Amino acid sequence: MKDSILILCGGGPAPGMNAVVFTIAKTFMFRGFRVMGLHGGYSGLFSKDPQFEDLDFRHADAYFNRGGSYLAMSRFKPSQEDFDKNFNLGLFTDNNIKLLVTVGGDDTASTANRIAKFLREKNYPIANIHVPKTIDNDLPLPGNAPTFGFNSARDEGAHIARTIYEDARTASSWMLVSAMGRSAGHLALGIGEATHSPMTIIPEMFDRTKITLDKIIRLTISSIIKRKTLGIPYGTVIIAEGVFHDLDPEEIKATGVSMTYDEHGHPELGKISKAVLFNDILTPELRKIGLSVKMRPVEIGYDVRCVDPVAYDLSYCTELAMGVYDLYSKGETGCMVYIDPLGDSHPLYLKDLQNADGKIPPRRVNIMGGVAQNYYRYICHFITPDSYEAAKKYVSNPEDYDFRKILNWE
Repeated sequence: MKDSILILCGGGPAPGMNAVVFTIAKTFMFRGFRVMGLHGGYSGLFSKDPQFEDLDFRHADAYFNRGGSYLAMSRFKPSQEDFDKNFNLGLFTDNNIKLLVTVGGDDTASTANRIAKFLREKNYPIANIHVPKTIDNDLPLPGNAPTFGFNSARDEGAHIARTIYEDARTASSWMLVSAMGRSAGHLALGIGEATHSPMTIIPEMFDRTKITLDKIIRLTISSIIKRKTLGIPYGTVIIAEGVFHDLDPEEIKATGVSMTYDEHGHPELGKISKAVLFNDILTPELRKIGLSVKMRPVEIGYDVRCVDPVAYDLSYCTELAMGVYDLYSKGETGCMVYIDPLGDSHPLYLKDLQNADGKIPPRRVNIMGGVAQNYYRYICHFITPDSYEAAKKYVSNPEDYDFRKILNWE
């Protein structure tokens, strides 16, 4: 029986999924391996009837450059009971699987480690290699290397945000734009910088002060007023969804905005538009200070996850996939594949990346680094001491809207 490899995709989609999966398929099949694609992510490994198929060249050549994921994905995360009662060991033994390739984020990587350990305990040693994926760009790769999918999602997000900005300019209005990024603000900042948005709000900004709704509102108003003093009656505010997830749930509840709550009384933020939420909170605050502004909410979310990958991600994902074969041929296991700037592959061992809880801590935006600081210094518009006098035309207390005072960046 041929040696086989099994590929599965966990979490949510990102541009380049198919490029990774089918380049792996091409690389291994032409070296004599059987390549199996598993549908349903990890749920397939804990099923009596796993849905898998052999991947061949025709499939690979037809799908490698498309958006979405040919292999159906899942966020299924097995419990210890699943391992004890439901693990389908026969899938591995019956098909002579030598390598499990997982494509996903930190949870997918951590579960791959658990599965490899479980199989070793069952006297079925298997290599496992993980390909880091997330449009949030929050996995800790060396040298600030991006996770695949980020650049394509940023490109599509910037395309949407450029159109939105033009709409705001044409209609003399403001657009509130929410971007994905639950743990980090890379995507929101990338979109804000690329589109010259006059304000981008990400959770990392609050490194020296507690994040509150009041501060988020004042940062937004600061930009609106500054632009008014410059004779610019329009703009966009890009806000990372992670800002709302970092807030005290009681703050959101206290606003009275209509939404559902889980069994612990926490707002179910995953079910609503963060842009609409912020718009509903901001609008009455603008009325309170007598600021007349046309405001519209726009969500950038699921529309950037399944776009066709840009050339950068097509090339990068191809290199990652070839790196999987390179690492496997060298006997590596329990690692993520990393491609350095010269295109060489290296193993990043998951045991070295994980914390005491078995999680890989997210890579957050370096808020004091050059990318962030230059954007806020030179592109953003907000109130500073030299604009207090002009701002008094709109508010009696401009110092309360001073960007650096709000963030305690002085």
